[in-house]
Amino acid sequence: MLCALIMAGGKGERFWPLSTDEKPKQFLKLLGEDTMIQMTVKRLEKLISVEKIFVVTAKRYVNLVKEQLPNLPERNIIVEPVGKNTAPCIGLSAFLIHKYYKDASIVVLPSDHLIVDEEGFRNTIKAANGFIENNKDAIVTLGMRPDRPEIGYGYIKYSKTEEILNGFEVRKVDKFVEKPNLETAKEYLNEGNFLWNGGMFVWKCSTVIKLTKEYLANTYKVLSEIAATSEDEFNMVLENRYPQVDNVSVDYGIMEKAENIYVIPSDFGWDDIGTWYSVERYRDKDDNNNVCVGDIKNIEGSNNIVVSKEKPIVVVGLDDVFVVESDDIIFVGKKEDIERIKEIKNKVI
Repeated sequence: MLCALIMAGGKGERFWPLSTDEKPKQFLKLLGEDTMIQMTVKRLEKLISVEKIFVVTAKRYVNLVKEQLPNLPERNIIVEPVGKNTAPCIGLSAFLIHKYYKDASIVVLPSDHLIVDEEGFRNTIKAANGFIENNKDAIVTLGMRPDRPEIGYGYIKYSKTEEILNGFEVRKVDKFVEKPNLETAKEYLNEGNFLWNGGMFVWKCSTVIKLTKEYLANTYKVLSEIAATSEDEFNMVLENRYPQVDNVSVDYGIMEKAENIYVIPSDFGWDDIGTWYSVERYRDKDDNNNVCVGDIKNIEGSNNIVVSKEKPIVVVGLDDVFVVESDDIIFVGKKEDIERIKEIKNKVI
């Protein structure tokens, strides 16, 4: 049985000022009429019923999840009292999903990525789940075939050993590597056996629990105590005990140490929508290559990104600028400074 776990607790700081601590990017309409989390759920629903889709998020975002996903059962919203990185939140979720569905596999994925070929994406998940059903202790991650030397993503190096499953390659993972510099990224592209790490993987809940016990003993102890609590006392125990888990990513805490891990090289049009440049790649542009969202008048200017929330914005005679109106602030800058958004935010707020 396949369930989905959507991670929706991030702050989306690189989309400031539109993305805020109160309403981060997964709850924004960055690419169309649906928010990022709504897009994520919609593409999953053709493969997994909503009763088997779970969202793990911060306490402050629970009402946003309920508002944007009204059909999601309330029990399927898993709440982190405090942010402790991805290993504990996935571990907590595995314990709880395991209560409902004893032999469940889960596809773990972020709430704010873009998938262009949604049918190809679902078929890849099905292939990964088929592999897991035959190899119950394994982990299958989805790695994206790179088309450029990207320094913003981590990479997965895979071995030459190949297995074909329903038309999909399944490769043994050699190692996970951190975000490289440009020269190293070019080497990865030339070597041909490196994939972008999209942060999506399929494994049994029982495997999550077992590996958490093996590699993160303290976290396992805390989570097992929380999971064993009665329904009446669950929230109180969760609030009191969860802050004591280890603050560690699933990549560092488990993936880099696990041995039985595989990857499916994938080509379904993935993008992590990490910065405003991602929006520029996928939003419609006018004849002068401007991205204009909202009531915008762009006169004698080119290559601009202009986003209006309520007020009309007029840009005259400017090229390569970035203008965003939010509830609290109007940001105007050069596009070349988009990568410095977090740094600029910290200076302003």
